[in-house]
Amino acid sequence: MRQILLVLVFLALTVLAIPLLAFCALFGLRDFYLACGAWMMRIGRWILGVPVEAVGRDRLDRNIPYVFMSNHVSFLDAPLLLTVIDRPVRFIVKRFVFRIPIFGLGMRFAGYVPLDKEGVGEGRKRIALAACLIKEKGYSFLVYPEGTRSWNGALQPFRRGGFYLALAAQTPIVPVSIKGTYEMMPRVSWWIRRGPVRIVFHEPVGVAGYSSEMMPELMERVRTAIASVS
Repeated sequence: MRQILLVLVFLALTVLAIPLLAFCALFGLRDFYLACGAWMMRIGRWILGVPVEAVGRDRLDRNIPYVFMSNHVSFLDAPLLLTVIDRPVRFIVKRFVFRIPIFGLGMRFAGYVPLDKEGVGEGRKRIALAACLIKEKGYSFLVYPEGTRSWNGALQPFRRGGFYLALAAQTPIVPVSIKGTYEMMPRVSWWIRRGPVRIVFHEPVGVAGYSSEMMPELMERVRTAIASVS
């Protein structure tokens, strides 16, 4: 019943998002638009009755843009993370997502970075664009270093794209551990169960002094932090 109510509420909010997007675009209110999106996610969390414990936000500096890196075990990870991260965040997402009516326009306006196709050359272009947005506009990005959701809840091998982004922008990485979403909605399920969620923001990892040759060391440092919450 809660899940049906959630769908109905989000359909109504999607309709309201059209004039909101037009208003925000007229006045250039990108962060406000993302804040409204986070508010929608909080409504969804309230409808589902999901208690979320967020730990470690006091470690973050509001004046510094970050590359947040989280484990990825459920479709619910991003919506719940957006309810507790203390700032607007952007994503690098595949271009087909931008074709979704209303949401695609909203993501483009908000500063999400489209990934046209897989491949080293295309990935470097998108990373360069995202790094410029971090340095010039102070945007923060949320990245899943595993690249895709885990099938069994275990931490998968990391990809390098998000780490190249942090190095290119020279901005710290915040390892994030999220626990409980796999039990609520694993990859093989479309039904949401109720349960508690714990999100831990670890100490930011500075990238000064790191180079592409030292990438394995940086990746292992972040991986160790994310895996430390059981």
